[in-house]
Amino acid sequence: MPYDPHSSAPAHHRLELDGRSRLVVSGVEEVERFDENEIVMSTTEGTLIVVGEQLHIDKLTLDGGELHVDGRIESMSYVNESPRGGLLSRIFR
Repeated sequence: MPYDPHSSAPAHHRLELDGRSRLVVSGVEEVERFDENEIVMSTTEGTLIVVGEQLHIDKLTLDGGELHVDGRIESMSYVNESPRGGLLSRIFR
């Protein structure tokens, strides 16, 4: 199912890990930041953080909502967004 940013229905979110060297993520809405050790992306299921070594974005199709990553993948985790905001918003109230 291709990602449509104007659709009210969320795109299908899927993770496919081949060994620990290739990752395909669907349902990607935005890549927030990346370097060779970490990729942070917004997906239809929340913020996903991929940690590893020599990470490389091989393919990114935002109109299709798909991201391909090569490298040594050490972990993947979803971040729960705080309803009250982040640390800085709590400090500067």
